[in-house]
Amino acid sequence: MEPHIQIEAAAIDPIELSVIVPSYNERNNVPVLMQRLDEVLKGIAWEAIVVDDDSPDGTAAVVKDLARSNPRVRCVRRVGRRGLSGACVEGILSSSAPVVAVMDADLQHDETILPKMLEEIHQGADLVVGSRYVAGGTAGDGLSSVRRWGSELATSLAKKLLKITFNDPMSGFFMIRREKVEAVAGKIAREGFKILLDIVSSSPPMKTVEVPFTFRERLAGESKLDSLVTAEYLGLLVSKFSGGLLPVRFLMFASVGVSGVAVHLATINVAMRLFDMSFEWGQFTAVMVAMSWNFLLNNQMTYRDRRLKGFAFLYGLVTFYIVCSVGTVASVGVGSWVYGHHPVAWIAALAGALLSAVFNYAASSVFTWRK
Repeated sequence: MEPHIQIEAAAIDPIELSVIVPSYNERNNVPVLMQRLDEVLKGIAWEAIVVDDDSPDGTAAVVKDLARSNPRVRCVRRVGRRGLSGACVEGILSSSAPVVAVMDADLQHDETILPKMLEEIHQGADLVVGSRYVAGGTAGDGLSSVRRWGSELATSLAKKLLKITFNDPMSGFFMIRREKVEAVAGKIAREGFKILLDIVSSSPPMKTVEVPFTFRERLAGESKLDSLVTAEYLGLLVSKFSGGLLPVRFLMFASVGVSGVAVHLATINVAMRLFDMSFEWGQFTAVMVAMSWNFLLNNQMTYRDRRLKGFAFLYGLVTFYIVCSVGTVASVGVGSWVYGHHPVAWIAALAGALLSAVFNYAASSVFTWRK
């Protein structure tokens, strides 16, 4: 019989609130944020979990230095993984606090409303959103006119397509009961930036409260938002609208494939008209150009968190050529089989194209952009 070991609890208050801070190249902002959290969360048992995507500017080292003198600060350094949503999920799942808050490291979110948000949780809310679009809230100087317009359009699409009832589903500043995220963690996409929208659209209805805040201007560093974030967001909308049947990454991969068709047609036209190639050589050239286009675009966009560089880029290009070649043969075979049973050309062609897309996506995820 094994001896019973009793461990006495340390004489400290259990953590009530974990503040999850995803970061990438924020070494100058994180110390300021930690100081501000110290000031506004007095009297609350809190911790800050900074989830850093292996920032080349040494953000993780700065956070660990802070942690030596401030036991409230923890660092989770992710190597080989990228993406704000994935960082937030890992941070939340590493917490044991009953309540978690998510906020950016760039100081654009107003930390002074955190006590008010926690009070709303204590009064029965499941989710409290720091909102720019309720009375008293504003995007302030934190968004350019173009980004403000894009944010408002994205908000409108989310509310209409996914039946979101509150005003700012695009906010990256929110507080939630941890158990609510734990329940849907497996459904949340690790790609993309819109973690709140993903959580809400993956969850049963929650009692939600919005607290207004002014979105501040970034003080140091550079924004991580670019045109690729827009593509990821649209993919997330379609994925959630489909009930999660279509993963975000597959939708982006398929979109690249559609653009590859246009490149293929343009290339064969140029090859035959301007360079007087035969159809066979023009087709071969168009296939190679389209596959190269698809590889470059997927490497830049679809698999941005696994982006290949140097020798790995060349190796990946070769494996992608092989995968797509096998996928093409499979497409022809399936299309011919379908046409033999149902001689309708467009149905057979579509069946072959769908199989090719699924095969290319699955195989390239394993052999080209493997983790």
